[in-house]
Order: sequence, then structure tokens, then C-alpha cells
Amino acid sequence: MSYELFVGLRYLKAKRKSTFISIITIISTAGVALGVMALIIVLAVMTGFEEDLTEKILGTNAHIVVLKSNGEMADYNDLMVKLKGLGGVIAATPFIYNQVMLSTGKNVSGVVLRGIETKTDTQVTNLFKSMIAGKLSDLDKAKPSPVAGSEPPLPGVVIGKELAGHLNLLVGDTVNVISPLGNITPMGMIPKMKRYRVAGIFNTGMFEYDSTLAYVSLGEAQSFLGMGDTVTGIQLKVADVYKTGGIVRKINSNIGFPYYARDWMQMNKNILFALKTEKMVMFIILTLIVLVAAFGIASTLFMVVMEKTKDIAILKSMGATGRSIMRIFVLEGLIIGFTGTLFGVMGGLLVALNLEPIVGFIQRVTGFELFSKDVYYLDHFPSMVVPGDVLLISVTAVIISFLATLYPSWQASRMAPAEALRYE
Repeated sequence: MSYELFVGLRYLKAKRKSTFISIITIISTAGVALGVMALIIVLAVMTGFEEDLTEKILGTNAHIVVLKSNGEMADYNDLMVKLKGLGGVIAATPFIYNQVMLSTGKNVSGVVLRGIETKTDTQVTNLFKSMIAGKLSDLDKAKPSPVAGSEPPLPGVVIGKELAGHLNLLVGDTVNVISPLGNITPMGMIPKMKRYRVAGIFNTGMFEYDSTLAYVSLGEAQSFLGMGDTVTGIQLKVADVYKTGGIVRKINSNIGFPYYARDWMQMNKNILFALKTEKMVMFIILTLIVLVAAFGIASTLFMVVMEKTKDIAILKSMGATGRSIMRIFVLEGLIIGFTGTLFGVMGGLLVALNLEPIVGFIQRVTGFELFSKDVYYLDHFPSMVVPGDVLLISVTAVIISFLATLYPSWQASRMAPAEALRYE
């Protein structure tokens, strides 16, 4: 051990007359620890939100959507063959997208009706994994009406958990699907209505999807909406979800007008940009806590320098250089910063990795709901610790602590022995 480190460690130990300095040292260490802990927890929550939201988006939607600018696609089968031949594309499925209303008695809700080909849709989206009642394949099976002999077999519809709760529907119940684009008569436009049987209920965990989406088979959607053998577009699944931009550019250049492609990042850029911006802003704001703690480290070193004036003079008289004196106090400040960072990382990881049970315990004790799925996109409190974020936070905290030691250490190194011992 170098004598600079030895002296720096000795100065951290409290003497009877320097108890106040020792308290300030503890406060400075705690300040660094709290700042690091807060940064780790908040960034873990923000990353968890981002990853969970991305998973929900990609679970319900395709990675890339190909549309036709001037209407429905009639040659979608040939186009699907071309798209599957592109590098990076794993699977493709056609879909229909339209807005309708669902009604049961006095309850009415506007929803987005999606027509899907169940066999190929399971290769592109994870909707089938979100089913909590019924099966997605039941969309292809028409079953008799619950009221015997009253109607022909009813086609199936799959709806979200929140929508089912709003309309008071269970699997097997009937619901009216109303399209505002109905039939033109001498009396004007008459909305088209058809009864469907609830074939299944899904729960993606994302309130927006679970309350506004309804699925029917592709053929049923074509028949109900009067689209013939056309579709709205084609959904694609790719090998790497973070490299969809290159495939989109390839589709737009190789296939071209009137077809165009959009990836999941473009379709959800507002949400993703908001999350990334908020994560960056929270990192900057919470770093200020570490900066405040760094001022505490600087204050501690100033007081130690003032108290150890005689010691500094004696060390210089014995041959210690200004650089060695500076190194003593830099090491002392770094020890405070490193200790605070270590405790902060340990505390932050402990909370971030056990956030769900901690939040659940607080909610049970206080009776206050900290996280409402009616307000947020997700239905739970996600947390994801990224080693790179923890490393960045730790390095940032140590660097800030190091910078805080420079000026008081430099002041100590400039002290002249004769001036320091004049009044001793």
C-alpha cells in the first residue's frame, strides 16, 4: 500500500475532535449511494416499460405491414410469394382492417375489426398465445345460434378481455357487429349488421388493444364488408425486429408504387420516442442527485484540508511533493465516492430485481393502487436491469466523485510548510 493511500484511509477515520467531519463524510457517501440507487431503479423501470411495451406491440402486430396506396389488394397471393423471397422475411399473412361497432342490448362500443387467416397469422403474430378463453382456430368454425332454430350457424369473433368486460360477454354469447358502410337504398345508407358468436377472448396485457380490437376470419371479413377476394394489406414477420428499416427500404424500392411498407417502429414511433426521451431526461435529472453528493465530498475535503494543515506541512517538510499531497486527498474523495457507488449499486439492484413484490406489498399495506391499468398501457409494473446501464451509472458516479476532489486537493498541494506552521 502506498503511503498516500495509507494516509488517505487514516484521514477517513474519525477522531474525537473531528466527529463533525466524519458525519459530513457519511452524509456524502449516503448521498452518492442514494443517487446511484435512484438511477438504477428508475432506468430499470423505464427499460422494463420499453421492453414490455415493445413485446406487447410485436405480439399483437406484425413487424412490417405492406399496404396499397389506392385501395384494397386483389393480387395479394402473388405479392406474398414475392415478399417471402426477400432476405430476412420469415413469414407473411394477409389481413383486413376496418372500423365497426359491437352492440349487445344497451351496450355499444366502437372497435377495429381485423380479418385474419388463422393458419398463417400464428406464424406472424403471437395473438394465439394471448388467448385466455376459446381458441383462435375457432374463428373458422361456424356454430349454431344459442337460440335453437332461430338463425343459421353463426360465425365466430374473438374479442379482447376489456371489451368483453365492457359488453358483458363470455365465450358462446352472441354480439351484433355493425358496419357504418352498409347498403345504399332509396332511403339512403343503411348500416349493415350481422350477429356473431364470441369464439374466444384474448388478453395482451395492453389496455388499448384489449378494449378496441376484434378478430374474425379473413373470409368472413371479406363477406361482411363486401370486399370480394381482396385484403387491406399483408403482414410480415422478420428475423431481426431491430433491422426492419433495411427490409422496408428494399420492399419500397423493389416492389414500389402502388405498394409501400411500414415497420413497427414507424407505426409506434410516438410511443417509443416518448419512452426513450423520458428515459434520457430521467437519467440527466437523477444525475443531479449524484452532483449534489459530489458537492458534499468537496466540502468534506475542504474541511479535512483545513483541519490537517499541520499534517500537510509536516509531510512536505519530510519531502512529500505537491503531487503526493494532492493524491492523498483525491484518493480520500474517491474512496467516499466508490463506497457510495458500491452501496448504491447493491441497493438499486436489490430493489429493481424485486420491484413487483415490493410494489405489491406497499399496495397491500397502504391500500393505494400505485399502478392502474386503466391509465397506463400495461397491466403490471415491469423492471428490467441492463448491465450496461448499471456500468454507465457506476462509472458516471465515480467520475463525478473524482472531479469533485480535484480543487480541494489542488489547494492542499499548494500549501507552503512555513505558512502552515507559522502559528503552531
